[in-house]
Amino acid sequence: MRAVRVLAMIMAGGKGERLMPLTTVRSKPAVPFGGKYRIIDFVLSNMLNSGITANYVLVQYRSQSLIEHVRESWSIAGRLKDQFITVVPPQMRAGGGWYEGTADAVYHNLNLIEDFRPDVVAVFGADHIYRMDVSQMIRFHRDSGADVTVAALPVASEQSSQFGILEVDADDRLVGFEEKPAKAKAMPGCPTMALSSMGNYIFDASVLLRTLKRDAARPGSHDFGRNIIPDLIGGKKIFAYDFLRNDVPGLRSYEEKGYWRDVGTLDAYWRSNMDLLGETPLFDLRNDEWPIVSAGYESPMASIVRTYVDHSMIGQGSHIVDAEIRRSVIGRGVHIEPGAVLDECVIMDGVHIGPRSRLYRVIADRFSSIPAESDIGFQESSLLPGCHLSPTGLIIIPRDTKVSMNVMQSVS
Repeated sequence: MRAVRVLAMIMAGGKGERLMPLTTVRSKPAVPFGGKYRIIDFVLSNMLNSGITANYVLVQYRSQSLIEHVRESWSIAGRLKDQFITVVPPQMRAGGGWYEGTADAVYHNLNLIEDFRPDVVAVFGADHIYRMDVSQMIRFHRDSGADVTVAALPVASEQSSQFGILEVDADDRLVGFEEKPAKAKAMPGCPTMALSSMGNYIFDASVLLRTLKRDAARPGSHDFGRNIIPDLIGGKKIFAYDFLRNDVPGLRSYEEKGYWRDVGTLDAYWRSNMDLLGETPLFDLRNDEWPIVSAGYESPMASIVRTYVDHSMIGQGSHIVDAEIRRSVIGRGVHIEPGAVLDECVIMDGVHIGPRSRLYRVIADRFSSIPAESDIGFQESSLLPGCHLSPTGLIIIPRDTKVSMNVMQSVS
């Protein structure tokens, strides 16, 4: 039997406005995560680990950082033409300007699908943290005879107002969809849970091509979740694939089953970084059977001198002397000087933290600099110019920011 021919279209053009200022100079999928990764590394790792080697990455806003990362980190091209990860900027082949939604982004690149001639197309987002064997979802799609399959994650009914909620029958066929309803339709046989859309889809290629051409002729927005899926209900066989059925090898017993996080806000981003830490993390990056891949880093191992470290991760090339670090993610090439104290922080590559500084619940973007004797997060820090205060009190220091000593003294 001929193997199923799969093409992945990775949606990586999001602005990520709720992640500002981390997205001031980059798109959301390019935001660093977990000390050495970018957010896009998770979907690309899932595709390659699932045996899906033909991947187009559709970019749009502030895309240069993402383009460079994919070029440097994800070169899989060889002698086989069906093995590639290719970044596709807006081509404007269909006229007009920027993409007007996720469906519009794929529509503007229909030539790529027609040229590849896949059996199915995987349309996946690039801005979530999770592990998934996509081949199992494709198998479910083919076995059920679906035209479209939507990845779905069960959530507590009281959380339904945060998600697009899928209504299914006893056979998992989609019969309704509501965007962030106040009261959700429960899963069959489970009155306290509802099925939320993960924004990941498997389409039969012929169905996708016909649907996008028809959708493009209509005025208004052109989005898979908001327009395409609701319009197809009743006319096409659409099934929900329960993500909790997905079986990824190498998961530990203490990890959260079906871990999936939309890191679209600063607080969600910080919490997901914290989920990586400890002896029994909710999401353990140490999985040799399903590795998350990223760029290499040419630098010595981390150097830690007379430093107390607990429940933390320290990146390659970092140099830390006489410091205290608790529940923190420290990136690569970070310099932390004597007397510094960090608690529940996310520190990205190349940050310099001066002596006797104290940081609590701080996200410091790449190459920022914090002067000696700073006190950030332990007391009122909303007066720091150029920095950002999240709704829960996280302090975000933007990329390349040099916090002023004079400002620190005035805040104190």
